[in-house]
Amino acid sequence: MTQDDRIKLEPSWKAALHEEFQQPYMQQLKDFLRREKAAGKVIYPPGPLIFNALNSTPLDQVKVVILGQDPYHGPGQAHGLCFSVQPGVAPPPSLQNIFKELKRDLNLEVPTHGYLQSWADQGVLMLNTSLTVEQGNAGSHAKAGWQRFTDRIIEVVVQQRPHLVFMLWGAHAQSKAPLIDPTRHLMLKSAHPSPLSAHRGFLGNGHFSRANQFLRQNGLTPIDWSLPAEV
Repeated sequence: MTQDDRIKLEPSWKAALHEEFQQPYMQQLKDFLRREKAAGKVIYPPGPLIFNALNSTPLDQVKVVILGQDPYHGPGQAHGLCFSVQPGVAPPPSLQNIFKELKRDLNLEVPTHGYLQSWADQGVLMLNTSLTVEQGNAGSHAKAGWQRFTDRIIEVVVQQRPHLVFMLWGAHAQSKAPLIDPTRHLMLKSAHPSPLSAHRGFLGNGHFSRANQFLRQNGLTPIDWSLPAEV
């Protein structure tokens, strides 16, 4: 059995990324994570949820891509979807600002939870550019190899899906812009929703309504950005 055979990944993504998993850097990344855990470090999200963004949104269903930086690094928060937290966990400040913009843009009531799985289920690929992080140490795995892997994910989705919407919030997400063909896809850029920067252009960006307008113009079903009351 090869390493690739042991990876539990949604079939359309597994087919598209098969060759990437054979690359030496991916074995090095796997070895890095194993060493970190052996050293007693706590890694988020839990192993089965590292590829949750891909498993939640098959390649042939992607309509919108939201790029985050790395997973939340507090206990019980991260579950593999950028900006989302697990049920029962209070929405962090960046997510609270996302909800504020949804209220302003689409007049959606601010939800009581921060579990964004329903977005992923509708075709929103909620991808962090690093898929793991050490507890309490933001950005700790940014140079471990994930950047190359998530570059490849973006290249694949750009090639295989028409009329995508990319939401690039903040300089880190916008560094991926050269991978995106703006003649085929809609790129929406603004400041990051973090409290440090949200007032510099995230709040008021209208990205959610603009995304749905673009999807409708291209014959695609818009995203229902409201969240279920209960999870």
